[in-house]
Amino acid sequence: MASATFAIPPKRADPEKQNKMHQIEEKEFVEEMRGVAMKLHTKDQAKEGEKEPQGQPWRKWEPSIEGYLQFLVDNKLVYDTLEDTIVNSSSLYGDFMNTGLERSEALAKDLKWYKERGHTISKPSALSVSYTRYLEELSMKDPQAFICHYYNFYFAHTAGGRMIGKKVAAKILDNKELEFYKWDGNLCQHLENVREKLNKVAKCWSREEKNHCLEETEKSFEFSFGLLELMLAH
Repeated sequence: MASATFAIPPKRADPEKQNKMHQIEEKEFVEEMRGVAMKLHTKDQAKEGEKEPQGQPWRKWEPSIEGYLQFLVDNKLVYDTLEDTIVNSSSLYGDFMNTGLERSEALAKDLKWYKERGHTISKPSALSVSYTRYLEELSMKDPQAFICHYYNFYFAHTAGGRMIGKKVAAKILDNKELEFYKWDGNLCQHLENVREKLNKVAKCWSREEKNHCLEETEKSFEFSFGLLELMLAH
C-alpha cells in the first residue's frame, strides 16, 4: 500500500508582519543618514552622540542679541538657497517642495520683528555666502550630496535647533518664541513624510551613490557648526 502523502499548505503571510517589514525597509536609508549624523554629535548635544565635547558645552552658551541676529540672517540665506533651489530644480528635487519644514518665510517675519524694534540687521556672513554657493554648485552636479545637506540642515533645526531656540529665548528674548521655531500643522508628521520621500529617492541610487551621500555629512556639519560659532563670536 502506497504511503499517503499530504501537501503542506503554504503558510499564509501575516499582513501585520509584512507591513512592519515594509516599514523597516522604508526607513533604512534615512536611518543610515541619521546614524552617520549621530556619530558627529558630541555627547552633550545628543544622547547618541559619540564625540567628546570640545570647548564650552552648548547649555552654557551666552549668546548676544547681535550674535543671534547674525545667526538668523545666515540661516535665512541658507534656507532661501535650499528652498529656491528646490523650486527652480523641481525635476530633480520636486518631492521636497511644500513639505511643511520650510523656514525662509518664518525667518523673514522674525527679522522684520527685530528691525521694527530698532535692531540693525546685518549682512550675511562670508561663511554663509560661501556655504550657499557650495549648495548651488552641488544642486546642479551632485544631487546626492545636496540631499545630504538638505536632510541635515532641516532635521537638525527640528531637534538641536529648537533646544538652542529655547535657550536663547530664556537668555535674551524674555522667553519670546520666534516664528523660526514654529511650524504649521503636525511637525512629527511633516518629518515622517520627508523621511518617506528621502527613502523613495534613495531607492533609485546605487550603493556607491548612497555612500557618497553619507560621506557628505561631515561637510554639512562643518558649515552648520561654523554658523553657530559665528553666533557665539559676537
